[in-house]
Amino acid sequence: MGEKDELRGSKKQCVTILGYPISIFFIVVNEFCERFSYYGMRAVLVLYFKYFLQWDDDFATTIYHTFVALCYLTPILGAIVADSWLGKFKTIVYLSIVYALGQIVMAVSAIHDITDTNRDGTPDNMGVHVALSMIGLLLIALGTGGIKPCVAAFGGDQFQDDQEKQRSTFFSIFYLSINAGSLLSTIITPILRAQECGIHTQQKCYPLAFGVPAALMVVALVVFIVGSGMYNKTPPQGNIMVKFWRCIAFALENRYRHRSSRYPKREHWMDWAEEKYDKLLIAQVKMVLKVLFLYIPLPMFWALFDQQGSRWTLQATTMNGDFGLIIIQPDQMQTVNPILILILVPIMDSVVFPLIAKCNLNFSPLKKITVGMFLAATAFVAAALVQMQIDKTLPTFPSQAEAQVKFLNMANHTLKIRAGDNNFTLDSWTANDNYFTFEAPFELTVEDRAPERVTLTEGNRTTIVILDHAELGTRPFADIKKKPNEGANDIRFFNGYNSTLNITVGKVTYEDIIPNDMSKYGSVPYGNAQFKISNDEHECFYTQTLGFGSSFTLVISPNFTFHDCQQSIIAGMDMEPNSFHMAWQIPQYFLMTSGEVVFSVTGLEFSYSQAPSNMKAVLQAGWLLTVAVGNIIVLIVAEAATLPDQWAEYILFAALLVLVCIIFAIMAYFYTYTDPAKIEAQFRQAEPEDKKKKQWEMSRKESLEQSKERRDSSSDDDDDEGKQTKI
Repeated sequence: MGEKDELRGSKKQCVTILGYPISIFFIVVNEFCERFSYYGMRAVLVLYFKYFLQWDDDFATTIYHTFVALCYLTPILGAIVADSWLGKFKTIVYLSIVYALGQIVMAVSAIHDITDTNRDGTPDNMGVHVALSMIGLLLIALGTGGIKPCVAAFGGDQFQDDQEKQRSTFFSIFYLSINAGSLLSTIITPILRAQECGIHTQQKCYPLAFGVPAALMVVALVVFIVGSGMYNKTPPQGNIMVKFWRCIAFALENRYRHRSSRYPKREHWMDWAEEKYDKLLIAQVKMVLKVLFLYIPLPMFWALFDQQGSRWTLQATTMNGDFGLIIIQPDQMQTVNPILILILVPIMDSVVFPLIAKCNLNFSPLKKITVGMFLAATAFVAAALVQMQIDKTLPTFPSQAEAQVKFLNMANHTLKIRAGDNNFTLDSWTANDNYFTFEAPFELTVEDRAPERVTLTEGNRTTIVILDHAELGTRPFADIKKKPNEGANDIRFFNGYNSTLNITVGKVTYEDIIPNDMSKYGSVPYGNAQFKISNDEHECFYTQTLGFGSSFTLVISPNFTFHDCQQSIIAGMDMEPNSFHMAWQIPQYFLMTSGEVVFSVTGLEFSYSQAPSNMKAVLQAGWLLTVAVGNIIVLIVAEAATLPDQWAEYILFAALLVLVCIIFAIMAYFYTYTDPAKIEAQFRQAEPEDKKKKQWEMSRKESLEQSKERRDSSSDDDDDEGKQTKI
């Protein structure tokens, strides 16, 4: 559609329902689907990095926050493109296509079968998946950020000047659709992720968890395009943001050119732009810069806030998610935030703030923002306390210079064992409860057997099986040295029976475990697991109750019988299940969400109240930029701090925010509130006087020039007369 068509569209009267333009319903549905797409994908993103791409916690956190930072940097680009070139409608359509492609690429990147040529359940070329993931995330960041500043403003464009009340209601419905999309997606996509799917092997269903948001983004695009003929489409009229920065650049350039002391100083450095820009624009820029200066400490709040989707989600993977009737996945804990927002916003607006006002306390917007930052800091203190309790339940894994060993006695009698400096006895068909740590090769002596020298692989955990007959000696088997993925349980079997066995549990199969051999670990979900044990002639069932994140070696003893399966297997725990409950995260979510309600809502209201009428979009871009910078801070701290304990990192972030909070409180103390409308009115009233003055000066200049011309003309006449007389 050309510019003339857009201009005609902006003037037409839209069809209305109950006084509202029918076009806004397409916009609201579009926003709901888009927010579902974004938050649904983001809810499972850090677990995708950790468990599918096999990145460590720090690197997963780094990439997660890099992506979020890009999502809040690109709105500036989207605003410039929409206002200066394409217009809001075309910008939303084109970037939504980019957005949908990014979501589709993310869904494809999570299909493990595309590179799993040997069909063992593990991708053989992880580089392909990483490359596709990064391309998908880049496209999503460009799309979601680019349309962010356009959709709400485009919705506002649908109303006529006499529909102010309807426009206000629309924005309430619009933001409700954002929260609804966020809430539903953070509930649904973790459930989808927890399913198992695949072509050749069954794995956690990340393709479905990314695929549904991709489908919702396609729906969002289609719905938006369907309403095309009903929209008012205002043509691009120039970007105030560009004008804002050009004015600042000219002031700085002009000040630099006149830096000599012979030039008189001006009251404000922005006054150096008066040679090119009018005083009203300069005054508006001054008001915006005044608020942007206050924004400088704010990114630290977002550095903590956005870790709900990274560090706090990773924290939940080491906790117990059994809530009785339901099992909560680690990424589902993020739903606590939108649920609390829906509860706390009306409570704050109708109870807390009015009560504070009745107590005659001056709870100004900047004080509210300060309190919000402090609440976020206390949330991280709470997270640190939770982490300390979790750490008490986690196993201690060997460092790169150490190795850990435990012993399994498969002899039919108790053995006396000496391993290095450790002396102990071990009952038959049992293993040590704890691991021994060794830093060098050690000497192992078993009762009635010759000593043997054991060489360890540094950084590993090992179970040494002492077999029944001395001539069989010992056999080492590698143990896992990390918590099982996503709250599952790593289970293996040692076959002490005199026949080859096959074992199945759900979709996990242990095939052909020969006598005196150990199976590989299988990942078994939480709950009562029923293992089917069979050979060529018999079968039986063994039941084991499993928690979150445990590891067992199930020992099939030599006296195993199929008719008494349950009593013939000894369960040796290699790693205890997660015992600290996810419910303990609720206080930190409550504190963080309380801080968000006070900080974010108040910050936006303050920004709008202090912004000139034509530069509210500039401050909105500045506000989004603080979110981006906050996520960049996480990258810097996570990479530079290198703290050995996660709780210490939480305390570091809390301390940094408290420090920033104090700085902001001092800045707020010296801030003087302004009335932009009043200031703008004063400059507009002064404009006619300035124009009159300029007109008077121009008239005076013209009169002087005319007088000079008459004098010159008179002088020329006298000269002519003189010349004639002489002749």
